[in-house]
Amino acid sequence: MTAAFTVFGLKTRVILAGDDMAAILSRTADEVADGFRDGDLLVIAESALATSEGRAVELASVTPRSEAVRLAAQYHMDPRVAEVVIRESDRIVGGIPGFLLCEKQGTLLPNAGVDGSNAPLGCVVPLPADPDQSAAAIKAAILARSGARIGVLIADSRTHAMRLGCGGVAIGCAGITAVVDERGRDDLFGRKLEVTKRAVADNIVSAAELLMGEADECTPGVLVRGLGIPITDEVGIEGIAADECLFMGAVRGLTSDPTRSPDNRNE
Repeated sequence: MTAAFTVFGLKTRVILAGDDMAAILSRTADEVADGFRDGDLLVIAESALATSEGRAVELASVTPRSEAVRLAAQYHMDPRVAEVVIRESDRIVGGIPGFLLCEKQGTLLPNAGVDGSNAPLGCVVPLPADPDQSAAAIKAAILARSGARIGVLIADSRTHAMRLGCGGVAIGCAGITAVVDERGRDDLFGRKLEVTKRAVADNIVSAAELLMGEADECTPGVLVRGLGIPITDEVGIEGIAADECLFMGAVRGLTSDPTRSPDNRNE
């Protein structure tokens, strides 16, 4: 990678259901960065993408089941929000006031990614249904539109264990190697790295989120230029099994009677 890079915030109007994200962000990139170029990386906020894909849920249309009512009372939540979270979760492993801790798509996150911020009034927005395929489709659309071979990352904000505040994480990726294996390289003192894998996609998303913001910035995309990361045909992000994860191992050790399992999420 090069030592310096440039980021361009792609401000837009408020994104609505049915909007063409590739077209909207391409027009903004034309204005602020002379369009997309080979090797550029496009980071897209998951909430805007999910909204464009029609994922917003009107809470007035949600009828909570008994499990949602029980969990809402236990964790001081709107039962309708709890119902949407249950639908979106692979497994619920616990919670704190206001949030359920969920397994979803091979990761651990609050409320299964269901969020009311930057959502239409009276709505919550779950994560995109398939962030990797959304990234791949936008990558292909921009190639067809501009001829530029770029990488596309779908960004979410997450809290981290025992830390205050949110950081960026990639939940979808197309066009770059999301996790780079550093094992076998020498450290400063000649010792071989044995376990290190670098979360390249997450690091790029974290940089982009400084421009995206979390409030009313209306910047659902960021163009990153100059990193020199090879553009590939890869789609997806390498993960690990729950039983190999330090945090999940600790959670499962404390939770002998899990609230849900993947087999009953659609009851």
